[in-house]
Amino acid sequence: METKKLLEANYISKSFYEPKEVKVLNEVQITINAGEFVSIIGKSGCGKSTLLYILSTMDTSYSGDLSIDGVSMKNKKDAELALVRNQKIGFVFQFHYLLNEFNNLQNVMLPGLKLNTKSKAEVEHNAYEKLKILGIESEALKKPNQLSGGQKQRVAIARALINNPIIIMGDEPTGNLDKKNSDIVFDVFRELVEQYQQALLIVTHDNDFAKNTQRIIEMEDGRIISKSNV
Repeated sequence: METKKLLEANYISKSFYEPKEVKVLNEVQITINAGEFVSIIGKSGCGKSTLLYILSTMDTSYSGDLSIDGVSMKNKKDAELALVRNQKIGFVFQFHYLLNEFNNLQNVMLPGLKLNTKSKAEVEHNAYEKLKILGIESEALKKPNQLSGGQKQRVAIARALINNPIIIMGDEPTGNLDKKNSDIVFDVFRELVEQYQQALLIVTHDNDFAKNTQRIIEMEDGRIISKSNV
């Protein structure tokens, strides 16, 4: 059976022009398939996060082509890209960005309510199910500031999953956590891949984290210098 390509980046290049032209990405090519757990590593300033923001459609000033779920993202309007992000991509950042005025269940519900394709009751049920997958349903009605760092990041992962995205992208999702909580978050990611065939693309500076993913993409000076299966 042919593996489904979820994301394909062809010859992605990007420059910054202030105060002088600096090329930050140089003809980058990446393919992410269904059910793959891929990490991107490289020193600070090598272009990892810049690439992730382009692959996630949040940055549109680049040359080359990006396809998500078989559809090119070039020349799409901002509203169309926002819909792609909400439907197809889940995000997990270094900081959880949970809102303390809402409880954890409500935080997970937010992208589902924004997508507006299901009733509030359905979104609430789905949100609770995602918290259950992550073993944190008992914290559903607490506020984020009542949780540990690792628990907050699990709520953030549940929020990323609420619209059943085809791919989850993470920008240093364990960068703010100690070793124990980093391991918990990694185990959550691995379970998502193994049990739910979720595709994951994670930018990390943690080489131990990367070594346990299925594929490592290493960047240097805006280029990919190696792609290796682990």
